[in-house]
Order: sequence, then C-alpha cells, then structure tokens
Amino acid sequence: MTDFDIKKGWYKNIEGDGLKNIMQQVFGNVSEIDGGCVSSYGIMERIEAKIVSKTVLDIVTVNKDIDPSKVADADVLDSKRKLNEFAEKATGFDAKARMKRAQKKAKEGTL
Repeated sequence: MTDFDIKKGWYKNIEGDGLKNIMQQVFGNVSEIDGGCVSSYGIMERIEAKIVSKTVLDIVTVNKDIDPSKVADADVLDSKRKLNEFAEKATGFDAKARMKRAQKKAKEGTL
C-alpha cells in the first residue's frame, strides 16, 4: 500500500469518473472493483488506485511473476514511466515532488 498526497485543489480532476478516465487514458484498460480502479500494463499484472480522501490516493502495484532475467530493461522502464505518468495525472505531483514529500514525511516520522 502506497499513499500519495493529492495536490491541493486537484481532487476535482479525479472525483467521479475522473480517476477511471485517467487510468483508461494512460494504461488503455480499466475496471472498477471494490470502489477502486484496477488496470494492468507491461510488467505490472495489477495496478489498483483508490481515493482514500480528497488529499490522499492509494496506489498498489503487483508485478507479473516472471524471471527478472527474462525481462527486457526497456519493458521495465516503459512500465515505470507509465506508472509515473498515471501518478502525476492522478495526484498533480510529478515524480520529483512525490519523492520530496515522501522524504519529508519519513524525516518527520509520519510515513
């Protein structure tokens, strides 16, 4: 379980069908399960995103059960880029900003 902060005022972009639409746009597939949006892409067998509150988005990924030595670096990078693209569109924060916020929380002991 990984919680990401949602940028102030960004919730309007993901409420209703917003999160589902972003997931469809980025990964090309989406289904709604238990109040969350579920997709898959590349090496990620399952990508589940669920709005916890107006300020927190939970994103969980499960990679395919395959031998890492048989996975091309390009496939790993492509999957990581797509996940970052989705997280940025869903939270309003780019990867650098998400990392800084996580480091700050870890330092404060609130992570």
